[in-house]
Amino acid sequence: FQAEDGIRDVERSRGLGDVYKRQLWCLGLTIYPWLPNSPDEIKKEMLRKIGVEKIEDLFNDIPEKARFRGDWNKLEIGFGKPLSEIEVRRIVDSLLDKNKVFKYPPPFMGGGAWPHYVPAVVKYIISRGEFLTTYTPYQAEIATGLMQALFEYQSMMAELLEMEVVNASMYDWASAAAEAFLTASRITRGKKSKILVPSTMNPLHLRVIKTYLWPKNIVIEKVKNDPETGLLDLEDLKNKLSNKDVAAVYTENPSFLGFIEVNARDIGEIAHDYDALYIMGVDPISLGLLEAPGKLGADLAVGEGQPLGLGLNFGGPYLGIFAAKWSMKMIRQMPGRIMGLTTTLDGKDFAFSMILQTREQHIRREKATSNICTNEALMAVAAAVYMALLGKHGFKKLGELIYYRSHYAAKKINEITGVKAPVYKTDFFKEFTVSFNDTGLKYSIIHKKLLEKGVHGGLYIGDWFPELGETALYCVTELHSKNDIDLLVSLLKEIIEKR
Repeated sequence: FQAEDGIRDVERSRGLGDVYKRQLWCLGLTIYPWLPNSPDEIKKEMLRKIGVEKIEDLFNDIPEKARFRGDWNKLEIGFGKPLSEIEVRRIVDSLLDKNKVFKYPPPFMGGGAWPHYVPAVVKYIISRGEFLTTYTPYQAEIATGLMQALFEYQSMMAELLEMEVVNASMYDWASAAAEAFLTASRITRGKKSKILVPSTMNPLHLRVIKTYLWPKNIVIEKVKNDPETGLLDLEDLKNKLSNKDVAAVYTENPSFLGFIEVNARDIGEIAHDYDALYIMGVDPISLGLLEAPGKLGADLAVGEGQPLGLGLNFGGPYLGIFAAKWSMKMIRQMPGRIMGLTTTLDGKDFAFSMILQTREQHIRREKATSNICTNEALMAVAAAVYMALLGKHGFKKLGELIYYRSHYAAKKINEITGVKAPVYKTDFFKEFTVSFNDTGLKYSIIHKKLLEKGVHGGLYIGDWFPELGETALYCVTELHSKNDIDLLVSLLKEIIEKR
């Protein structure tokens, strides 16, 4: 309705014209009664304080050609009219129908997010209102159930990693690794400004880490890898540690390229010989077969919880794993929060509380070890449900299944003329490199033809590792059946033979 007509109607019927008039001013006038900064004199004072003459000066970085100078009432956007819910759904569905979903077979792509089976019970439990609507347990007295669930997550993850303390939790592997590097720097009181990483590490993680570390002037330096085995060059590691300016050494097991870092224990011992911390990044699914970080001497362990019942989910949310060995100087520098188990005052019942709260929302900002501004509590609960379902023996069986299926795939792909799989002469888990250098084809062409046949191939890594040329990283999990693998192999063979 027209504002003035509405005001007159209100004045006649309620006698409260001024009140409603002030409320209606929000339709187009400058003063809004509920915002204390809306009067012109206050706006002018604020602009004067920040050294700006008019509000438009705050938008000088927007190019003139990108600004709208016409009549807002005649702005033609969208569909030119309001749409009903039915119309909106039809439009959205038409857009979504353009997406191609690879379910059978699942994608043969990994690289940090992998196709794994998510049991139905995981989705059911985290969909319950008690978990789904909770954000973070600020008030212990009304969040005991959530804190118990997170405590169980910490306990199971600590057992899986064979580390004493696990937080709940980080965003993803990349942010967890970055926080671990910052933790190492704080422990050395900033006296050591360098972190050593493998040259084969996940390049996407490395980009995130550099963003975190840039303001702290922490230097990332890569250690060479053996061109035949892919393993970290221990002599190059020792040379880079000899300057005594290294806060920590980081390694991934399995590596980003899939091979198992069989020298993981030696790397940790060398790091400790030079008074540097040892940080390990892991895929938790692999720990059904591989030695845990705690057994290999890691001071800090990080990883990605996505395989533990989270699915792919169009890129998230995921779960950053962060664990430490029992050392108070290390635990005091951990980011995030830790749930603890205690008893009620009369000692008759268990009780839970947050025993470490180092984010800036809990303590003085300058003393916070992390500015993580949300948490992955719901994802941690999902991981706890998944781990409880699998159990110790389930993890081992799953690891064996993935190991044998991925090795079967590599063996069959390697039999294709001109193809080499894997590139490195080291055992691998779940992921492996496939070289197409001798086929005479660009991998982009091979990948496109696979997509046309309804198969999503591996991740091209030649841009990140140019020395490998036309090479892709392939992933095989429990979701890939023998028929799926045989289909991939037959299509690759057909594409290459018809080049």
